[in-house]
Amino acid sequence: MMKAVTLVLCIFLTCVQAAQIKQIEGRIIGGEVANAGQFPFAASIYKRTSDGTFFCTGTILYSQWIITAGQCVDGALLFTIRVGSNKLNSDDPNALTLATDTYFLHPDYDPTTLSNDIGLIKLRMRLSYNDYIFSVSLLAGSELPDAAPIVTFGWGQTSDETAGLVDDLNYVDLVTLSNEECTLAFGNQVNENMVCVAGNNNQGICRGDLGSPLIQYSGYLTYHVGVASFISSNGCESTDPSGFTRTWPYARWIINTTYYN
Repeated sequence: MMKAVTLVLCIFLTCVQAAQIKQIEGRIIGGEVANAGQFPFAASIYKRTSDGTFFCTGTILYSQWIITAGQCVDGALLFTIRVGSNKLNSDDPNALTLATDTYFLHPDYDPTTLSNDIGLIKLRMRLSYNDYIFSVSLLAGSELPDAAPIVTFGWGQTSDETAGLVDDLNYVDLVTLSNEECTLAFGNQVNENMVCVAGNNNQGICRGDLGSPLIQYSGYLTYHVGVASFISSNGCESTDPSGFTRTWPYARWIINTTYYN
């Protein structure tokens, strides 16, 4: 019998129910602290809305663009974005903090089902690249296969008992699952544009990691292949997989949006 598990989504520090899926915050479970410059494309995002301020993670896609989850841009009035540092709040001479109010939410984004959960933020200025600030090499160039080794990172919680964001960027090695396996955990709300990932025991994302990327390596190249979208209501430390939006189905929308805007 298919296990009925509600998808959970906690944007920042609040959980809001949306039909069978809830908005979540995510964290990295079972990960390691990243070295300085290991992920120069990592971006922390504070989104201000009429309801408060919420946290997400994003990825430098191009010198003036950040890619993240649709939930992380929906309803935004202002973004405060920090790049160049693995530290979320601590002083770091390599850190650069920027503000912008320009974003693009996928036109078919559905906050109830989390279909098409992908968004783009445009910075007011182009970033100057260095050892600590650099874009991901490429968007996914093809469909993401099952059992593919990938990496994700974030500043989210590191256990269900320890609430709040962490100051150090954490990362974890995971593998992709088939959509049949993903459906066993999350039911028929899982569609072909979503992908589940899992690691040893309970490794994965948690509250605070919403918008975090799936990164696939090919030699020195880094491919952006997914965006963190949902976790299980059984908790971050359960053995249920973590849910992401695949990047490849949205490549044309991403390219057109960033080219014409």
